[in-house]
Amino acid sequence: MCDHSQMSTRIVVIGGGIAGVSAAYHLLEVHPGADVVLLEMEATLAQHTTGRSAALLLENLGTPSARALCSASVPFLREPPDDLVDAPLLAHRPVLHVATLEQSDQVDRMLEEGTSATTPTLEVDLDEAMRLFPPLRRERLHRAIVEPDSADIDVGALHQAFVRGFRRAGGRIATSTRVDAARPSGDGWCLDTTDGEVGADLVVNAAGAWGDVVAFGAGVEPVGLQPRRRTAFMVNGPGLDTTGWAFTEGVDEGWYIKDDGPQMFCSLAEENPSEPCDARPEELDVAMAIERLNEATTLGIRSVNSAWTGLRTFAPDESMVIGPEPDHPTFVWCVGQGGSGIQTSPGAGRLLADLAFGGGPSDAFDGFDLDGVRPGRFRGQR
Repeated sequence: MCDHSQMSTRIVVIGGGIAGVSAAYHLLEVHPGADVVLLEMEATLAQHTTGRSAALLLENLGTPSARALCSASVPFLREPPDDLVDAPLLAHRPVLHVATLEQSDQVDRMLEEGTSATTPTLEVDLDEAMRLFPPLRRERLHRAIVEPDSADIDVGALHQAFVRGFRRAGGRIATSTRVDAARPSGDGWCLDTTDGEVGADLVVNAAGAWGDVVAFGAGVEPVGLQPRRRTAFMVNGPGLDTTGWAFTEGVDEGWYIKDDGPQMFCSLAEENPSEPCDARPEELDVAMAIERLNEATTLGIRSVNSAWTGLRTFAPDESMVIGPEPDHPTFVWCVGQGGSGIQTSPGAGRLLADLAFGGGPSDAFDGFDLDGVRPGRFRGQR
């Protein structure tokens, strides 16, 4: 029998990536008397998607709800609590989108979509584009737009900030502890894990690509999550001073590149469907990315220093899923972060904590459309 005799409310968070640690941290901020335990199936936290991300603060990214969650996250990212970080989480880096003649219509769409951001997307002339990323092939350039106030996010430091704050508030973390099934027990749950049974009054499903697997094991209807592969790799840099160079991508999102010290960080920006797994790079994806990058730049890439693949997981409508399951209100979702999970993590974690026990969103989410993230949208409920 699972132990439900503890005096405080026990919350179990499943998943130690950025979604799970942010949820755990904010749960103890909003509900300081709770007993919060985070369970991670791997031996280390953030082994999969989070640990393989090269994240940007890019406000013009994703669905309207993702953009709103990003806006709610910006204060934490720009001014995190001093006792949780050792250095700034953000380093300014503009984002440059470049287009050929045939892609001009896509530039117009991006400019229109970017008008609602705090810092609107701007069109720049080709001289400015070449200044922002000198290796571009000018003969292929037709138009360029820039998001001037974007920034690199120190993913490891952000993840560690949530872990540090969670532990200092009394939270506990158990690694190498996979949840195989969960069943109702009294008013809560009994979780069958590789480390024995664990009782919980509330379960938070922050299992990323495995989110539907966790739901199925708990007898909860999956929401239709789709993990998608994305491969990245490092190549030698141009041997020049790259200070001030922009993160640069094709406007069709068919490739991107940025400097990373003496190397260049590159990607095909693919979104190929996958099963939940510990993804590995495929030679064809790397070769295709090199071909596209050599067409767009003068870098002349011939070899790769290292490569890796992560899974970015999307709900069917590509918006996040945050909040209690309608028919099982003590089973709470925090999944479907897609490609914006890092930059939205402070906001998503706080919203999860606000909604976990049936409450409403805090002032940071004034005007936020909850229907865009509630799991009930997949159940015919709002």
